[in-house]
Amino acid sequence: QVQLVESGGGLVQAGDSLRLSCAASGRTFSSSTMGWFRQAPGKEREFVGFITWNGGRTYYADSVKGRFIISRVNAKNTVYLQMSSLKPEDTAVYYCAVGAGTRPAGYAYWGLGTQVTVSS
Repeated sequence: QVQLVESGGGLVQAGDSLRLSCAASGRTFSSSTMGWFRQAPGKEREFVGFITWNGGRTYYADSVKGRFIISRVNAKNTVYLQMSSLKPEDTAVYYCAVGAGTRPAGYAYWGLGTQVTVSS
């Protein structure tokens, strides 16, 4: 079993940067792909990106490519989402998850999320 806790969300202005953290408990973290998703009000949960177990590969949605970077420190059981050049359309609750791929169904464990609000 893995428990995930996201943090670092907040209210920022367009063009600002923000770093989200996801702290994991459980022995499987260091061997697991970690994904980030987001969900805006009234919309489906949307893939943001993932990072493989050793950080060797990252993959991003087109909507965030070039602006967001995912990294991880396995010794700290933590994965990060560095967001830059934020836009109002990035406003959402951001979730980290353990699993694989680009669809929510591929992820078994989820955090409760952290709210990111970008004002114009």
